[in-house]
Amino acid sequence: MKLNEIKDNEGSSKDRMRVGRGIGSGKGKTGGRGVKGQKARSGVAINGFEGGQMPIYRRLPKRGFTNIFKTDYATVSLGRIQIAIDAKKLDPKATIDAAALKAAGVIRRAKDGVRVLSDGELTAKVTLEVAGASKAALEKLEKAGSTVKLLAAAAEVAE
Repeated sequence: MKLNEIKDNEGSSKDRMRVGRGIGSGKGKTGGRGVKGQKARSGVAINGFEGGQMPIYRRLPKRGFTNIFKTDYATVSLGRIQIAIDAKKLDPKATIDAAALKAAGVIRRAKDGVRVLSDGELTAKVTLEVAGASKAALEKLEKAGSTVKLLAAAAEVAE
């Protein structure tokens, strides 16, 4: 096979129908748009309009809200930290914090802090400085002989 011989399979694509090109084409006159009216013209924008009936987005009640004070943590698994250590992107002897994880490419941004989850296994003995960790992750870290320092949440208001 040569690059200049590559082509689609027979019948895999149809030719474009040219509309409005005479009665003999089968798609002449109205061009498949029916007859007259707003939808037969160009520039139709009537999404959500239900012919004068109250639209569904107005019939249904409003529910819920977005909490603007919610803390959004960057999550990282123990397995992902171990992969970064094995790849020599993280130094297990140094303190691993949000800045170190970002520099290693483990997380993209720290958001409101880093939260460690228990997916995967961590064999290296490390010192973590994070905003939070799941109970299972803390148990696995303890078993590996690691130390974890939980930071006060960055968004927490001092009283």
